[in-house]
Amino acid sequence: ARFVERMEKRVTSSPTQDLALTNCVFLSQPEHALLGGETDVYVLLGGEVGVVFTARAHDKVEASCVGLNAVQRRILSVSNGSTLMCEVFTPDGAEAAGLSSATLEVDVVRARARGAEQIDVQQLSQEILSKYALQFLTMEQEFVVPWKDLNLLLRVKGLEAISVGAEAEQTVQRGMLVSQTQPLFVKAPSAPITLVGQPDNQKRTNIFRADWSFEKMGVGGLDQEFSDIFRRAFASRIFPVSVLRKLGISHVKGMLLYGPPGTGKTLIARQIGKMLNGKEPKVVHGPEILSKYVGQSEENIRALFAEAEAEMQEKGDDSELHIIIFDEIDSVCKQRGSTRDGTGVHDTVVNQLLSKIDGVHSLNNILVIGMTNRKDMIDEALLRPGRLEVQVEISLPDEKGRFQILSIHTAGMKQAKYLGADVNLGELAGATKNFSGAEIEGLVKSAASFAFGRQVQVENLNNPKQAVSTDSLQVTMADFEQALKEVRPAFGISNDDLQACVAGGIIPYGGSIQQVINSAASLITQLQASARTSLISILFEGDPGSGTTALAATTALKSGFPFVKLISPNGMIGVNENTKAQMIARVFEDAHRSPLSVVVLDDLERLLDYVRIGPRFSNVVLQTLLTCIKKVPPKRTKLVILATTSCAKVLESFELLDAFNVKLHVPTLSTDASLRVLSQLGVSNAAELQPVLSTVGIGLPIKKLLLVAEMSMAAGRIDPALFTSTLQDAGLI
Repeated sequence: ARFVERMEKRVTSSPTQDLALTNCVFLSQPEHALLGGETDVYVLLGGEVGVVFTARAHDKVEASCVGLNAVQRRILSVSNGSTLMCEVFTPDGAEAAGLSSATLEVDVVRARARGAEQIDVQQLSQEILSKYALQFLTMEQEFVVPWKDLNLLLRVKGLEAISVGAEAEQTVQRGMLVSQTQPLFVKAPSAPITLVGQPDNQKRTNIFRADWSFEKMGVGGLDQEFSDIFRRAFASRIFPVSVLRKLGISHVKGMLLYGPPGTGKTLIARQIGKMLNGKEPKVVHGPEILSKYVGQSEENIRALFAEAEAEMQEKGDDSELHIIIFDEIDSVCKQRGSTRDGTGVHDTVVNQLLSKIDGVHSLNNILVIGMTNRKDMIDEALLRPGRLEVQVEISLPDEKGRFQILSIHTAGMKQAKYLGADVNLGELAGATKNFSGAEIEGLVKSAASFAFGRQVQVENLNNPKQAVSTDSLQVTMADFEQALKEVRPAFGISNDDLQACVAGGIIPYGGSIQQVINSAASLITQLQASARTSLISILFEGDPGSGTTALAATTALKSGFPFVKLISPNGMIGVNENTKAQMIARVFEDAHRSPLSVVVLDDLERLLDYVRIGPRFSNVVLQTLLTCIKKVPPKRTKLVILATTSCAKVLESFELLDAFNVKLHVPTLSTDASLRVLSQLGVSNAAELQPVLSTVGIGLPIKKLLLVAEMSMAAGRIDPALFTSTLQDAGLI
């Protein structure tokens, strides 16, 4: 397009009320003649990104003025008396060809109390094409169309230009209304109108907002999940109702999003509500439904669906989509019969919800979205087809997803030039294995806090202007590296617990222990490389104090797996057997969500509450362990189980020994091995202790040798007499 005749105009009102409804702007007769003569002239108001209007002449408009109606003044952000740049607009070839379609959102200027007004879109289309022919429309422009005794407010939401030559139709920012243009109408959210007489090929566009796109959602790492949700839950709603009836199918009415905390379930539900062109979603936090009054909880469920029921009765298939979002749905929809409160309120709430979603008089204009961290707690009837049938697991993001999430959370820093040039988001995405979306957000906040700390001058806190300097504020890669040490993923490594198990390190005192270490490492490497095997379980067995726990912990830490958890009796003191079984099962469930996981089961006989008198043990924990150890992980998931025991014969009687793929015996120390250990500890006179060590009748556990050596050593030497006495006190000789 060419822009000529730039001039500044003073804004005034349209000459008459009738002319205000023409969507034209008005100039004085002499100035209109200067711009284009006798025919209509196109003018661009508001600069190059402004709006193109048709300008007409009128005697009541003064010189150097432009007459605008109230809607035009609002979209241009001007008022009467203010000045506005006006330019003559000459369309080029593509713009002059016109629009093939224009998507217009229909609302009313002023709502009336008499109920929803029916708008025949066929008549409205003819009215627009005849009354506003050859006028230009611009994206997000608004204009008023008189309809009977009502003024409709139309908002431009999409424009497609007529193909020129071999070019296909393409979306444009502005274009001319011509006789070939097909207006497509969508109802504005909450507008008190009903669009009737709409052809099927136009109805299918009504569900999504015209200005919606995936790029605007701000959700990273969930591309596949969104694809599944769209295909299962929304694809059918794009097609006309008549097509669905012929196919004999109905819309999906329920969806369940489940997965670990912080992975974006609530964010997805919120964004789904924004992308749909329906009623404002109703968000319900599970426990809000429950009430202390008899029958009130069920009434709260019915109230959620009341608006959808009323609109369905009034408008039928033209009803808008009503979205009801249940956060923490497991708190109100537990398995029926599982609660023992005596009231049965949870059971009746589930029954009421089932009847509303898929009862005799079920609704076709609802979409129920449930979110939970515990899918196993939800009543099975809710998960069957016709209810919450679309079940999407929102799992931990992969490296590509983590990069997207980091990009979203650092976009503001980058735009404001606060993000250091050395920050490598690709490297950070690789370093944040098993981080959820919420944890990545916490990582960015933590990194920013280190940058804030450098800019705050503590001595000037009483003077805010001097205390803070923003000129050199930069969030650097070093800040992110510090944040990685501070923010740990919930599905990460139990680093402190495992390090405590190997506080003294590993002393490779001989070939036998080195063979155990190499065998375990080799098995883990083979598992990673194997395309067929997804589970390996290794049992380290040996006498008490032989170092089985330290070896298992070291093997787990050296594996390099992103998920490493320790299950130890030390963390279950005073816990009853049912709770202990649930804790063990939960760790294995979490492990199955990570692509590579290691679970360390320390001191199996203690986990089983085994005592020789009786003998006594926990059968609940035993059955849990047997099941979890043998359970094959899901596809694309690999699990290593490392366990330790000092009572292999007991485990054999429990049939637990056979559950492990590999048993590695951790030997006790011979005399020569004991001398090598003492030498590596820095004992200068280790050779003098050989006669004493040779008197030990059985193999010496390494933990006891280290303890005795520490109690006997002074200044790098061990007194043989004191060493002998200490061995006797320990019951070793």
